[in-house]
Amino acid sequence: MPTLHSTKRVLVLGAQGYIGRTVSRALAAHGAFTPRMAGRRADAEIVLDATDTNALGRAVASVDAVVNCVAGSPDTMVRNAQALKHALQQHPRPLVHFSSMAAYGAVRGRIDEQHPLKGDLGPYSAAKAQAESILAEVPGRVVLRPGCVYGLGSPQWSQRIARLLRARRIGDLGSAGDACSNLVYVDDVTQAVITCLLRPEVANGAYNLAMRDAPDWNTYFFTYAKALGAVPITRVGARRLALETKLVAPALKILDIAAHKARLHGLALPPPIPPSLARLWRQDIRLDSSAAEARLGLTWTPLAEGLRRSTDVSATGTRTS
Repeated sequence: MPTLHSTKRVLVLGAQGYIGRTVSRALAAHGAFTPRMAGRRADAEIVLDATDTNALGRAVASVDAVVNCVAGSPDTMVRNAQALKHALQQHPRPLVHFSSMAAYGAVRGRIDEQHPLKGDLGPYSAAKAQAESILAEVPGRVVLRPGCVYGLGSPQWSQRIARLLRARRIGDLGSAGDACSNLVYVDDVTQAVITCLLRPEVANGAYNLAMRDAPDWNTYFFTYAKALGAVPITRVGARRLALETKLVAPALKILDIAAHKARLHGLALPPPIPPSLARLWRQDIRLDSSAAEARLGLTWTPLAEGLRRSTDVSATGTRTS
C-alpha cells in the first residue's frame, strides 16, 4: 500500500492529451491531490505505455487513486482497459474512468445511464463500450460519460469548430444541425473528477456529463461565431455538406498521411468534416445528466460564460485558433 501523504497521489493516465492535461491542472490547483502525470512521450512525468500490464501495475502500486484519460486507437483503448483491470486486481485503488457518450451507439432520444451500451457507431464507439465492459467488475470504479467537451484548448469542440466557422465551412446547417450538441464545459468535467475522488460513496456507478438544456448544433455554431467575431454565418446546405464529407474530407486525409510520411509536421491542413462528424450533428440523442447533478452536486457552466472563457486571450495569452 502507498505510504501516508498529506495529499492524495493520483495517477493520471493519458495526461498528455487535452482531458488528461486539464484534469492534472485541476487536481494540482485543488490542494488535496498530487497528480502523477503519465504518458507515452518522453516529456511525461512518468513515461508509461498504458497497455503494458507490468508497467501499469508498478505505477498503480505507487499511488492512492487512478484517473484513466487514455485515448488513441480503438485497439489501444481496449488493451489499456485490460491492463488496467489486471493492475487494479493486484493493487486495488479507486478509479475514475473516462468513457464517452459514443458508447451508447446509434441511439436516439433522452438517454440516462441505465441505457444499454450498443457501441454500434464504428470502431471508436465499440471500443468505448468494450472498455467499460472490461472494467465493469473493478470495485471502486466510477465511469464518466461526457458529451462534447468544449473549452479553451479543446481540439475537437472548440479549436476545430472555430477554424471551420472562420473559414465559413460550417454555420447554419439547417436540418443537418438540429440535433442536441450535448456540450459540457471542461471545468465541469474536472469538477466531476474531483468530486468522485473525494466522495467514495459515489463509486461503482456511471455518470453522463452534459449541460442541462444543451443547445442544438446550429445554435452552438451561431453563438460561438458571434463570440469569435465570425459573423454573419454561412448557410450550408445538404449538397455542400455532402461535398465536404465525401470529397474534401478524404482528400484532406490523404494529404495528412502524405505530410506525415514526408515529415512535414509544421504543415497546417484545414480540419476535415468526416461523415462521422456530420452524422453526430444529426443524431438526435440527449444525455440525461440528472444523476451527476443529484449525486455529484454538479452545476453546469452556462454556454455564454463557457464561450467567453474559451475565447479569453487573458487566460493563456492566445486565442482559440
